[in-house]
Amino acid sequence: MKRKQTRMKGKARAIPPLDQARLESLALSYVARFATTKAKLISYLQRKIHERGDFENMDRLNIDMIVNKLVGLGYIDDFSFAQSRSTSLLNRGYGKRRIQQALKGAGIDEITRHELMPNEMEVRKSAVKLAKRRRFGPFHGGELIDEIKSRPSREKQIAAMVRAGHDFNTARTIIEAASKEELEAWLDRVEE
Repeated sequence: MKRKQTRMKGKARAIPPLDQARLESLALSYVARFATTKAKLISYLQRKIHERGDFENMDRLNIDMIVNKLVGLGYIDDFSFAQSRSTSLLNRGYGKRRIQQALKGAGIDEITRHELMPNEMEVRKSAVKLAKRRRFGPFHGGELIDEIKSRPSREKQIAAMVRAGHDFNTARTIIEAASKEELEAWLDRVEE
């Protein structure tokens, strides 16, 4: 079996192959540093095995056992991770589509993703937060109104909101709103 060589102050040293205990130690240090999901931890451990080039021992290393042990200890909780990530993205102004993509990318199952999708009111409030932060539509600040209402400027703002995960109609409603009061009335219509 070949061992991967590293250079340390001019001297080469061999990296020992991974065994079950060393792999579990890597997993523990990873979950101690990062909020993660089962899927992300599995991917991380597989990458570590691959980096070591230790394909001969891959069959005897039990990644699933390590992950299930950490889930059982409560170090990994996919639902809490998804809930936290969803809330964080919503508070930063992202829409349903971006939240769905982020949770899917983290390996969250479809049922949990569906359960944590924000309602219409939360989505609208999130879109308004993004518009305020980016100074879109009626939140333009001191800029010239004619410049804000120009077609290229509106298109860029709508495109930015769509990239943030909001649907086209929501983005257009916010960008084309004549005033902040009009947006407040739009938010109130959902509550009724």
